[in-house]
Amino acid sequence: MAFVDRVVIFVRGGDGGDGCCSFRREKYVPKGGPDGGDGGDGGDVIVRAVAGCDSLADIVNRKFWKADHGGKGMPANCHGSKASDLVIPVPPGTIVYDRDRGNVLRDLVHHNDQVVVAVGGRGGRGNKAFATSTNRAPRQFQRGTAGEERWIVLELKVIADAGLIGLPNAGKSTLLSRLSRANPQIADYPFTTKYPNLGMVTVGGERAFVLADLPGLIEGAHEGVGLGHEFLRHVERTRVLIHLVEPFPADGSDPLENYRTIRRELELYRPELADKPEVLAVSKSELTGAAEVRERLERELGQPVLGISAVTGAGLSEVVRQVVARLNEVREAEPEPPRPVPPHQRDLLVL
Repeated sequence: MAFVDRVVIFVRGGDGGDGCCSFRREKYVPKGGPDGGDGGDGGDVIVRAVAGCDSLADIVNRKFWKADHGGKGMPANCHGSKASDLVIPVPPGTIVYDRDRGNVLRDLVHHNDQVVVAVGGRGGRGNKAFATSTNRAPRQFQRGTAGEERWIVLELKVIADAGLIGLPNAGKSTLLSRLSRANPQIADYPFTTKYPNLGMVTVGGERAFVLADLPGLIEGAHEGVGLGHEFLRHVERTRVLIHLVEPFPADGSDPLENYRTIRRELELYRPELADKPEVLAVSKSELTGAAEVRERLERELGQPVLGISAVTGAGLSEVVRQVVARLNEVREAEPEPPRPVPPHQRDLLVL
């Protein structure tokens, strides 16, 4: 199944059912009063984050999403049935936009987060509701209101603990396949990876973190060049960046300048991306001369640089260890979510 991270769809809530205009028709009951029931409400259209989804591919082929209409009111004070809500399941990490207004309706980060994107119409009142002491035989009733409708944009930003970044063909997909059970497409030409791949990296048999292989970018990506924003928006969700630098690029470019190019693109796109914790590593360390490139980067940048090889396995355990350490630091710095108040204590709160 293809990876889809942006979808534009039309949503419409169900119409409310009409109220009923009716009068009692029973034997031996002269001058029966009104008994028209109310119409039922139309269904809402809800976008809900569901754990286990990793793409918007399940909904990309359906452009129009319409909830059911409410039932009409009936005689004998029978109300119309309320229509069921229409739920659109999306992966956690999906942002819901109003296409025409451009505003964010909600960022669905966690499982079961949801937003009503189209409210169903209200059911109309039957003539029974209009009966008064002075109007005992009303013939007026209400029509149901129309459901809300709009175009919305669903944009997925992959949620991962760590993300692999670097220029095309730096060895990101190969590293992901070695550290996890993911099977990304791997080839010896640039831009092999067209969309993010996710893998679960197990640490010590008990702990694990999610690793994302993010598509490569080139200079000018912050302006949409190459994969551009298709790459950069996924970086926003990662907590730790694993920056891979190829020691001997096929185009003969300088590894140090390549590293600085990536860092510059991150900062130009969104300055806070450059502040994310980073693990820097020179890939393909099995090649002759790769150690000298690693030492040069370490000397010029003034920060530790690892040497790894997805072919021989050298340095992989150290990468995992450093990522876990960075993740622990990030989690300790994050504010704790508010704890739910037990039901028996809620009455004691002072508002």
